Amino acid sequence: MVTALITILVLLIAAAVALAGASIRVLREYERGVIFRLGRVIDKKGPGLILLTPAVDRMVRVSLRTVTLNVPPQDVITRDNVPVRVDAVVYFRVVDPDSAVVQVENFHKATSQIAQTTLRSVLGKADLDSLLTQREELNEELQKIIDDQTEPWGIKVTTVEIKDVGVPSAMQRAMARQAEAERERRAKIINAEGEFQAAARLAEAADVISQNPTTIQLRYLQTLSEIGINQNSTIVFPIDLVQPLLKAVGSAGEKAAPAELPKGNGAAGPLVDSKSREAVDER
Repeated sequence: MVTALITILVLLIAAAVALAGASIRVLREYERGVIFRLGRVIDKKGPGLILLTPAVDRMVRVSLRTVTLNVPPQDVITRDNVPVRVDAVVYFRVVDPDSAVVQVENFHKATSQIAQTTLRSVLGKADLDSLLTQREELNEELQKIIDDQTEPWGIKVTTVEIKDVGVPSAMQRAMARQAEAERERRAKIINAEGEFQAAARLAEAADVISQNPTTIQLRYLQTLSEIGINQNSTIVFPIDLVQPLLKAVGSAGEKAAPAELPKGNGAAGPLVDSKSREAVDER
């Protein structure tokens, strides 16, 4: 008799434990539970301790954390008929657990398929240059389109980013040649602008030098002194270029010197005779 009572008591305890295990759920802070009672949604609960009616209620866990979805590489033909291979990443999260469970069978798979389809559709309308240089605008357009399609499912798409654009090697070589030609064009324009500015400055300098011919000789001597800093340099000094300077110096000397020597020296006459002047002129 006692043995039978103990057996019944053990069975009752086991049944109670099994019943408690079937009716008690614990949800984390980022989880919500959608409760189905006899097949109908009655409420969403969580986080914390959740009590269910055994054999009547069923709970589906839904995570509210942001999900990172890698979109598989897609082969896209751009508007200018260039084949490219594009992959992207989509960030989304559940904002309505009831709709995410009831409105769609598997919201992860559905969101992935929508992202792939939208990626091919949107990028197929853009040309290659826009795809490479206007990613921000394309990302915003993709995010808006995908979010509009997943909103009835209780899914909020926060960000869509194009990760990589695979361009064929032949097109890469053509783009490299184009970039090189553009760089050469800009270099030629900059060089031409520099030549124009230098010519303008030289014209101004020529106007200043033309007012006094001796200035060009002084500038020539200054250039020679700059070259002569290096002792290994050999300078050919043409006397014809400095002859106007010597004439100017000789003329200034004639005006400053007296016409005759003092009588106390026992000689009289001009300071510089005609032969010496002719020798200076010849130099």
